[in-house]
Amino acid sequence: MNEGIYDQLLRSYSSNQKSLSILIDPDVYSNEDRLSQFLKIIDGNHVNYIFVGGSLMKEPDINPCIQFLKSRTEIPIVLFPGNGLYLSESADAVLFLSLISGRNPELLIGQHVSVASAVKKSNIEVIPTGYMLIDGGRPTSVSYLSFTNPIPNDKPEIASSTAIAGELLGMKLIYLEAGSGAFTPVPGSMIQQVRKAIDIPLIVGGGIDNTEKAINALHAGADMIVVGNKLEKNPGFIKDVSYVLKKFNESLDIH
Repeated sequence: MNEGIYDQLLRSYSSNQKSLSILIDPDVYSNEDRLSQFLKIIDGNHVNYIFVGGSLMKEPDINPCIQFLKSRTEIPIVLFPGNGLYLSESADAVLFLSLISGRNPELLIGQHVSVASAVKKSNIEVIPTGYMLIDGGRPTSVSYLSFTNPIPNDKPEIASSTAIAGELLGMKLIYLEAGSGAFTPVPGSMIQQVRKAIDIPLIVGGGIDNTEKAINALHAGADMIVVGNKLEKNPGFIKDVSYVLKKFNESLDIH
């Protein structure tokens, strides 16, 4: 039996191995030429997962994007849905996101109900994920479209309590998100406090646009860092962040 994506994440978490995911927006990478360029950029670098998703969805069907990626890379493809339309059985897994930092019932449970039957009938691996928006210093697409306020970035106690609640409700992952193009990433002090509070893998994304911020997130306790928006502007950043991850794992005698 093949190892599932969540089994991989748990194995990495239990061995303290850090992971890197690249987030691509199918509206940005909307044709095979752009996707081919993306795959050339990540080729040979230390990329563990490719997340596919975004806050908006101009393309009505993401299957062509997923199928193209699956035909040309062995890197697992994980759906990062901005809404219930982001479903493709061609992907390896879907992060079934519940926006636990907000109070919008549609993103806590409403949209999940509308797609639940289709998701259960599919063959895709479902990973319940507690999604938490953290103030990144500017309004983001996620906060605007979700009608929710992010957790203040100087309130780690709120973040840790929210993460604990997510774990107790059965979430298998916690995802701290500062938002695409955030001025400031999730603070290290908040990552550290959340990491100490929960016993499930912790993903951190948003605003990681240089190696120092990547290193800080890893040292603070992120099990996986996610990079996306920066690569659209500076594709060469993948080499830098990949090298950071490789050297960090090597420093822990993890290969």
